[in-house]
Amino acid sequence: MSTTHRPRLRLRLRARARRLPLRLRLVAGFAAAMIVVLSASGAFVYWRVDYALDRRLDTDLAAEAAALRPLLDASGALRADPAATDPALSDFQVLDATDRVVASGTGLGTAPLLSPATLERARRGPVTVEVGSLLPISARPLRLLAQPLSFTSRDVLVVGVRRDERDEALRELIAQLTIAALGTLVITTAVGERLAKAALAPVERYRAQARSIATGATGVRLDVPAGRDDEVTRLGRTLNEMLDALERSLARERRFLDDASHELRTPLTLLLTRVQLALRRPRSSTEHEAVLAELQTDITQLAALAETLLAIGATTGTATGGPGETGDVARVARSLADADPAPGLPQGWDLDAPAAGTTPVPLSDARLRQVLLNLLTNAHLHGAPPVLVAVRPLSTPDGDVVVMTVTDDGPGIPAAFLPRAVERFHRSDAARARPGAGLGLSLVHALIEGCGGELRLCSHGVHHRFDRRFDIACAHPTQGTTATVVLRTAGSRLSS
Repeated sequence: MSTTHRPRLRLRLRARARRLPLRLRLVAGFAAAMIVVLSASGAFVYWRVDYALDRRLDTDLAAEAAALRPLLDASGALRADPAATDPALSDFQVLDATDRVVASGTGLGTAPLLSPATLERARRGPVTVEVGSLLPISARPLRLLAQPLSFTSRDVLVVGVRRDERDEALRELIAQLTIAALGTLVITTAVGERLAKAALAPVERYRAQARSIATGATGVRLDVPAGRDDEVTRLGRTLNEMLDALERSLARERRFLDDASHELRTPLTLLLTRVQLALRRPRSSTEHEAVLAELQTDITQLAALAETLLAIGATTGTATGGPGETGDVARVARSLADADPAPGLPQGWDLDAPAAGTTPVPLSDARLRQVLLNLLTNAHLHGAPPVLVAVRPLSTPDGDVVVMTVTDDGPGIPAAFLPRAVERFHRSDAARARPGAGLGLSLVHALIEGCGGELRLCSHGVHHRFDRRFDIACAHPTQGTTATVVLRTAGSRLSS
C-alpha cells in the first residue's frame, strides 16, 4: 500500500469507529486493554518458566562438561571411553582448530553442529546454543554448550542435552495460557458489555425524556433515582436544574415581553392619537409647535423607557463592567451629593459616609452611580423628605462588606408588594399614578445580583431580602422605606 493511501485509510477507520455505538466502543476498548494485559502476563509467565527450565538444562550441561574434561587430553584425544565411565556421557563433540570433529559420542554424531562463527566465539568463552525450534516441533531438539578445551589450544568441547521434555512443557504452557486468556477475555468482555449497558441505560432514558421535552412537553423532568450519587445521576440532577433554570428564564422573558408590550402600547397609542388629531384639520404654526412639543415629551419618555430596558439587558453577566474593575461607594455618593441637584432627584438629601477610598467594591463607579441614582429617584417619586444616604463598611465573620442605605419618610411600600418590587414593569397601585415604568428597582437588583451583592427593601417594619447572601441585621429607621445594598469589599473572600 502506498504511503499516500495510509493516512486516508486511517481517517476512514477513525470515522467508522466514531459512528459505532458508545457501548460497543467501550467494550472494544476494554477488550483491547484486556488483550494487552493478558498478553503481557502470559509473556511474563512464559519467560519465567522458560528461564527456570533453561537454567536446569545449563546446570546439566555444565556437569556433563566437567565430567568429560578429565577423560580428554590437551589435544582432544580420549584417554578413556566416556560410555564406559558414565553411559550418560554420549552427547559430546570435540572439534579442533580447523572445525573438524576429532572425537564424539553417539548422541551428537560426527558432523559439526555449530557454525564456524559460533565455534570462533566458543574459543573465547562458553557459548550456549539451541538446535531445533519449539514450534513447529523439531525431530531432534538440543541445547548445546560449547567452550574452549584449554587456554593453550583452539580445540572446542561441545556437550548437549535433549530438550524434548522442556519443549513439551513450554508447548503445554502456551496452550494453557492461550485457553485461559481466551476464556478470561470472553468472560470479562461479556461482563464489561453488561456493565456498560447497565451504566448507559440511564443515559438512554435521559435521551428519550429529553426528546419529549424538545418536542414541546412542559413540566417534564429526567427520572433521577433518589438513593444514588454516581456520575450519571449527578448529570441527571444537573440537567434537571438546568431545565428548571431555563423554564424560569423563559417564564421571566415571556412575562417581560407581555409587560413590555403592554407598557409600550400606551405611549405608542398616545403618539398615534396625537398625530391623527394633528392631521384631522389644518393648524396654525403655533398649534403645530404645541403638538410637536407634546410629541417630543412622549418620545422622550419612550426613549428613556428603551434606554432603561437596554441597561437592564446589558447587566446580564457583565455587572462589574470588566474583569478586576472596582469602584468606591463613598466616592460616588459624595460626588452626587456635591453636584447640583438634578431633575427627578430629592432636593437636599443628606449623606453619612466615610472618606473616599475606604469602601472599594467589585462594581464600577458608573454602575454604582446607576444604583444610587435609581434609589434616589424612587425616594423622590414615591417617598417623602427627609432622604438620608448612609454608607458604612463592616467586618463580618465571612469577610468585609460595605452597606449602603437610602431611607425616606414616605408612605412606604405595601408589604404584599415587597417581594415583587424588583420585577420589571411592576408597580403598586399607588405608584401607577406617578411617573415611571417600574424598571428602576429591576435595574438595581440586576446590578447588585450580578456582582454577588444583596438588595433589601424594608418598609414600616416589614423586611424583605431578595438574595440571602450576608448574615447582617438591618440597621435603619423603622418608619418610611429603606433600600439596603450590601456589597462585598473588593478582594474579600466570602465563605458563603
